[in-house]
Amino acid sequence: MNNYGNNVQFQVYSSGRKSDLPVSFEEMEQLAHEQLDESSFYYIAGGAGKERSMKENRLAFDQWKIVPRMLRNVSEREISVSLFGKTYQSPILFAPIGVQTIAHPNGELEAAEAAAALKIPYIASTATSFSLEKIADVLGDSPKWFQLYWSNDMDITASMVKRAEKCGYEAIVVTLDTPMMGWREKDIENAYLPFLLGQGIANYLEDPVFCSRLNVSPKEDIESAILLWTRLFGNPALTWDDLAFLRKQTNLPILLKGILHKEDAKQAYESGMDGIIVSNHGGRQVDGTISSLDALEMISKELKGKIPILFDSGIRRGADVYKALALGADAVLIGRPFMYGLALGGKDGVMQVMKNIIADFDLTMALSGQRSISELNASLLIKELNQS
Repeated sequence: MNNYGNNVQFQVYSSGRKSDLPVSFEEMEQLAHEQLDESSFYYIAGGAGKERSMKENRLAFDQWKIVPRMLRNVSEREISVSLFGKTYQSPILFAPIGVQTIAHPNGELEAAEAAAALKIPYIASTATSFSLEKIADVLGDSPKWFQLYWSNDMDITASMVKRAEKCGYEAIVVTLDTPMMGWREKDIENAYLPFLLGQGIANYLEDPVFCSRLNVSPKEDIESAILLWTRLFGNPALTWDDLAFLRKQTNLPILLKGILHKEDAKQAYESGMDGIIVSNHGGRQVDGTISSLDALEMISKELKGKIPILFDSGIRRGADVYKALALGADAVLIGRPFMYGLALGGKDGVMQVMKNIIADFDLTMALSGQRSISELNASLLIKELNQS
């Protein structure tokens, strides 16, 4: 993907056609707010409590300043990354986001089509509105991972992992920070949890083990299936010892998502996990946590080079990607931006968002004097504290 940013930029300029969607994240968010109903919008946009963790995620990026270098021959750049023996065109992946039909009727299928067209790794959530098999069909040979919400029914957990492996998913991402829903004030105000309306539980409704726990099929009695889901989603009793069970279910790489404490990061490494994702769930689970970027800075000092470190929460533009990689991330996940693209333009909206972020990152790297992701490190940044 040499000169990706230049190519995207000049394609736009030479077309002479104004973009169908805003390029600015903030304008996209505002337009999505105007077009979606209140419940759906705030389920995507909102965070836990007073949303301090969401704000801290952005403030952390703003504190770091890029210090460009000059005369470095950046006529060609290398932005591909290798993870678990596979090479991806850029360090940017789709974050696992569930119940995407609240943004677009075809939800995950539209986003998966965009991912396949761009060859960007797509992480399918457990909480999707279409089954992991249907999403895999859309993705085809395009890179795909599966994100697991660990049920308190171990047989269902094992079943989903095996289904994912059978469908060609290349890694398992275990989300640790959601054994139960966080306190999200707007969702509570709106009395809105889409899963209770039967949205976002397709992987359960089509799982043979889950269905074996029902007296009749979900098609005959969806209410009983939803009630069973409420009893089985999440597992607050999990401990580090339970990872051995998961390892027995698959030979795929396993990443732990939701890591913020450096001791947990070291524990993941010592437990034989294949990677971690530093994340505070976009500020949706615990209000007032450390920002994901501050956590990344601490964790990468301990584990950089020992285990792949991925990152999400707060990335909005290419400069954010640059900063995260310079602070030790091997790759990053994009969440809310592509969801707004989905809401506003379906597949085409998602493609525009992801292409723009990759192009912006490539140009940021070039204009900062870096030819390769391997050159990025913390010495290229300066941290300014006490931002007003």
